Amino acid sequence: MDSLLEHLDRFSEVLAVSRTTHVSTWDPATVRRALQWAGYLRHIHRRFGRHARIRKALEQRLQNQWKQEGDSGPSPAPGLANFQALGHCDQLLSLRLLANPALGDASFHFLLQQLFPGPGDPDAEEETLQGSLAHFARCRAAAHMLRFHAYRENPVLQKDSVMKTQAELLLRRLQEVGEAEAEGPGRLLSLLWERLPQSNFLKVVAAALLLPAASPRLQEEELRVGSPRTPEDGRQELLRWLLGKSDIAVAFCRNLPAELLTSVAGRHPELFPVYLGLLTNWGRQLHYDLPKGLWIGTEPQDVPWEELFSRFQSLCQAPPPLKDEVLTALKSYKAQDGDFEVPGLSIWTDLLLALGSLV
Repeated sequence: MDSLLEHLDRFSEVLAVSRTTHVSTWDPATVRRALQWAGYLRHIHRRFGRHARIRKALEQRLQNQWKQEGDSGPSPAPGLANFQALGHCDQLLSLRLLANPALGDASFHFLLQQLFPGPGDPDAEEETLQGSLAHFARCRAAAHMLRFHAYRENPVLQKDSVMKTQAELLLRRLQEVGEAEAEGPGRLLSLLWERLPQSNFLKVVAAALLLPAASPRLQEEELRVGSPRTPEDGRQELLRWLLGKSDIAVAFCRNLPAELLTSVAGRHPELFPVYLGLLTNWGRQLHYDLPKGLWIGTEPQDVPWEELFSRFQSLCQAPPPLKDEVLTALKSYKAQDGDFEVPGLSIWTDLLLALGSLV
């Protein structure tokens, strides 16, 4: 028993250290030993789950180890506070390591390989791990893919199989964290926004919003197997987060291609007023340069006329009601400016003239 309790103490220290910069010194061999340690404790959880004396001793050790006043050791390790937590201590360790930017690249890659080894490796018993380590592995693999495909360019995002896979993994992870905690999806998205290449992450967000909805039959099956949430819930969480962060919404609408934004706005009407409002503000920041005969901005960050026209043109090529709403807005702005028909007096007049047959 003493040896077991000492083993538990040492792993608690490892778990606490996994959130610090000290992991920068960990090589793949160190990560392997830490995971093996966690696997041993998970084995203890399975073996002694019904052994009252051992279970009680372990729980007391977990609850008291880091709560003693004046303790100068590591701070408490949330999530490993009872015997039940031993059943997924490897998940806790993996999550902290993968969320720790101090972890070196070699150790990061090794950890992903351990979590996501592919078909035919783990035995059946390992696959029944509490909390489903396989689901967890998929979500962390999404972060891996986002990192290493950060600069992949593909104008037809919907046809990019890598981007679609990333989007599916993101929705799955949002579904899982939403089941565990109501605020989980928002926190996860903010973390990804801070840590991943933002340009690529915005494309993944768009791809996730454009993935086809599951059929009612598949949604019923999800509910039947015990999941209270579906990928559609993940999409709504994603949209809520996007619209609730004005700076991210601006980056989303400014940096993504016009055709892609038109598709997203057509699929999610909640986004359209935000996008149209930004286009309107961008248009009002331009002024007409009479000698050049062009609409130009006064600041370097102002949206150029060509981009503004391209975005409105894309929206006007969309099917109703999106096209109708855009044209109604443009005609309303033109009327507010004086309803001029001559070029150079109102940017909205000039946009409508440039759109020509689309109006």
